[in-house]
Amino acid sequence: MPPIQSLDLTSKTALITGASKGIGLAAAQVLSSYGANVVLAARRTQPLEEAAAALRETGAQAAHVTLDVTEFSSFQNAVQTSVNTFGRIDALINNAGTIDPIAHLIDSDPGLWASAVDTNLKGVYFGMRAVLPIMREQGAGRVINISSGAANSKLEGWSHYCATKAAAKRLTEIAHKELDGSGVHVIGLSPGTVATNMMEKIKASGMNPVSQIDWSKHIPPTWVGEAIAYLCGPNGAQHAGTDFSIKTPEGREMVGLPSDDLG
Repeated sequence: MPPIQSLDLTSKTALITGASKGIGLAAAQVLSSYGANVVLAARRTQPLEEAAAALRETGAQAAHVTLDVTEFSSFQNAVQTSVNTFGRIDALINNAGTIDPIAHLIDSDPGLWASAVDTNLKGVYFGMRAVLPIMREQGAGRVINISSGAANSKLEGWSHYCATKAAAKRLTEIAHKELDGSGVHVIGLSPGTVATNMMEKIKASGMNPVSQIDWSKHIPPTWVGEAIAYLCGPNGAQHAGTDFSIKTPEGREMVGLPSDDLG
C-alpha cells in the first residue's frame, strides 16, 4: 500500500517494539516510507535482521536491536542504540503485547497471567521510563502506546488483557498530565481488530464475541501503521493523552483511510 498522507518524517527516528511481525513490522514499513529512520526491536534476532535488511533494500534507513520489554535494562539499551545509530530518538511505538493465556480467570495459569502483566503493562512503563527523560531534554518526542477496546471492556477469557490495557491507558493519561508543556506527547492508539497472528489465536479460542468476528472485517496491519505515522506527524499532538481510534469513520478520515467497513 503506497503512502496515503502528506507527511515528511525525514530525519525523525522511531523505535518500534514487537517489530518482527504484525503491527510492529507494518509500522516500520509505513514510517520508513515517509522518510523516518526506524529501529526494529523484538526478542528474536533473526526475524529482525531479515526485516531490517529488507527495508534497507528499499532505500530505508533501518536498524534493529534485540529487546525484551520485560527488562528495563534491555529497554535502556534499545533506546541508547537508537540514539547512537541515528543521533536522536523522536518516537517510541510501544506495540509489543500478548493475548496469552486466553482462559477464564478461575482456570488461568498464574505464571502466564503474571507474564502478560510483565509484557502488556510493565513493558509499556519500562519503555516510557527509558525514553521520556531523553525526549524531555530534547524538548520534543512522541510515545504511541498501542491500546485496545479491551481497556474499556469486560471480555470473557481476557482478564489479563483487559486489565493490563486499562492500566496502560491510565499510564498514557498520567504521562500526558505530567509532561504537559514539555513538547513531549504521549498518545494511545486503539486500532480495533487487526488481521494478525494475535487475531488468529483469538479466533481459535472461540471465546467471547471477538473470536466470532468474520475475518474479512479485520483491518490490515498497514492501516495501523498509517495511523501511527499520522500520530507521529504534526497533527498527532492534538490527540495527546487520549486513545485515538481508527474504529470510527472520523478517525479513519483523519488518517486518510477508507471510512467504510471491510467485508
